Amino acid sequence: MRLLVVEDEAKVARVVTQGLVAEGFAVDVATDGRIGLELATKYQYDLIVLDLMLPEIDGTELLRSLRKLHNHVPVLILTARSTLHDKVDNFDAGADDYLTKPFAITELLLRVKALLRRGPANHDSRIRIHDLELDRLSQKVKRGDLRIDLTSKEFVLLEYLMTNAGTVISRNMLLEKVWGQSFECITNIVPVHIRHLRSKIDEGFDFKLIRTVRGAGYVVTDGLTK
Repeated sequence: MRLLVVEDEAKVARVVTQGLVAEGFAVDVATDGRIGLELATKYQYDLIVLDLMLPEIDGTELLRSLRKLHNHVPVLILTARSTLHDKVDNFDAGADDYLTKPFAITELLLRVKALLRRGPANHDSRIRIHDLELDRLSQKVKRGDLRIDLTSKEFVLLEYLMTNAGTVISRNMLLEKVWGQSFECITNIVPVHIRHLRSKIDEGFDFKLIRTVRGAGYVVTDGLTK
């Protein structure tokens, strides 16, 4: 599952991101409200952790803008503002939960998981490409009737490729979006994980869903044969 953290305090953003990644989530980070709004409208996220006191556009304005666009992604407010007025104002704007700073990362993770279990009313947790199905909530993958067991990193990698099915994703983009940082010193980390993923997803099947585009990257698409 892919989450967006909109937070301008570097230390808070780092702690939140590390906690979420440790739980198997893929995380994007925006350091101001304008970038946060751009990302939230351009990509499909499963949940947004949103600070209120942000540069460019404050969190409440960002939230109102999303709801006006009928974007119903769950939003967890994470802020130092603790007055009843602030809470009421943001719940009225469309927030799903509200947690004040300082906070315990354990509580944040519990609230995130609770919101993801509930999800927006129109949220479908399943992604299906050909006969391959991935469920982002249960984190189960199957191809046809075969249950496929993946590591947490393999799951996030497959989810990202399936979410962008038909689009060639470069090695650098996978490093950024799946691993969340540069692994330039480990030059084979992407092809190694792709090879492991292929052995579980494609081996034994006529249709090969994971394709390498030489010099460009990787793509998941259906109908590919040997």
